[in-house]
Amino acid sequence: MSKQDKTVEALNDLLQGENMAVEAFNIFISKVKDENTKKTFQEVQNQHRENMSVIANHIQDLGYRPNEKLGFKGIMGDFMIDMKISGEDDSQIIDKAMEGINKGINMTEKISRGNLDNESRKIVGQVLEEDRSSLSKLRRLQH
Repeated sequence: MSKQDKTVEALNDLLQGENMAVEAFNIFISKVKDENTKKTFQEVQNQHRENMSVIANHIQDLGYRPNEKLGFKGIMGDFMIDMKISGEDDSQIIDKAMEGINKGINMTEKISRGNLDNESRKIVGQVLEEDRSSLSKLRRLQH
């Protein structure tokens, strides 16, 4: 596997993670009651959508095809999230959302330490920055 193939594989992993985040926030948004929390969740979800667009475009610019499918792992993740937050209040849902973003940050940090070209590393760094910003937004929701 070439260096560029490995870079694209890492970027596709990141793309799948962002897609899983969008889907998770669909579930969170449908469950929360507080309008401010719902609006904040929608902002975070939109940021993940923007990240997906940037990553997918970069993969195409490299001459590859982005893998935007959620896959079995993502579908099972959605199912587990739905089960975990069933009957939870907004505060508990915020905690679960923060837990998910923390996992995403950890995964993105791992990808950023990989063998990426400069442009890919820059994009991964931007995603990391946006995810940290999203985490801060969610922290402000906690009472």
